[in-house]
Amino acid sequence: MSRPAHPRELTAVSADGSRLHIEVSGPEDAPAVVLAHGWTCSIAFWAEQIRDLSADHRVIAYDQRGHGRTPVVGPSGYSTDALADDLEAVLAATLVPGRKAVLAGHSMGGMTLMAAARRPRFRDHAAAALLCSTGPSRLTAESLVLPLRAGGLRTRLTRTILGARAPLGPVTPVSKRILKYATMGPGSAPERVDACARIVHACPRPARVAWSHVLGELDLDEGVRGLDLPVAVLYGTADRLTPPVHSRAMAQALPRCVGVVELAGVGHMTPVEAPEAVTGRIRELVTTYVTDVRLKEDV
Repeated sequence: MSRPAHPRELTAVSADGSRLHIEVSGPEDAPAVVLAHGWTCSIAFWAEQIRDLSADHRVIAYDQRGHGRTPVVGPSGYSTDALADDLEAVLAATLVPGRKAVLAGHSMGGMTLMAAARRPRFRDHAAAALLCSTGPSRLTAESLVLPLRAGGLRTRLTRTILGARAPLGPVTPVSKRILKYATMGPGSAPERVDACARIVHACPRPARVAWSHVLGELDLDEGVRGLDLPVAVLYGTADRLTPPVHSRAMAQALPRCVGVVELAGVGHMTPVEAPEAVTGRIRELVTTYVTDVRLKEDV
């Protein structure tokens, strides 16, 4: 899963002064797509989508704070408001006012779209959205990572495991088996498991732990209801981190859900496990909802 060649690098400055690393690929005047990755991931997670879409789209991807090449911030700098602030900063840095794009968010990236749903800049730029393998609330209560009966014990243990401060250490056969069980479908190809493991293990521990606390207390149900634009939902049936119950509930709550894609046997890492399906849905949304995509020439 090699990175696409020669992206243009930009830096956005968020509301609290945090600097965000952005990479832009594809023709400047092509239809725009914005990609927001999930917890413990980075721009590299979208490599397949960037490579495919950048042939005829302007693809904007950024590292969430504390991930990839975006620096770690202080303990108070992690919140759903920060997710929304950062997305607004990225949109301001990459799109002229009024230019529409399809926004796709995976896991915490989907939560970013929910958090920003009522923000003015989000509404100005979002033509449609794709929510991949995500959920708005009750993440630890609904998680199926631990094979225990649903209830308080499972929720507490899940929160403890996801927020563990122990370093992940190097990528090993054992760590890859653990990651595959927790985050990917049973049929995931070894090279895709390896790619995900290397991305996840590269996430700095302070950011991983800080974001785990935010996710453990997440409540973005109102954000789902605030996504008053065409939104497609995509999930894997073998997702243990954000099980299908979340996607089905979001589809019911969204004001303008335009379809649900269910991927049999696929786990949480849908953009890596099923790249063609994710890319294809993004293309469909662009074709359907981005109607004025070319920059107007100065007269």
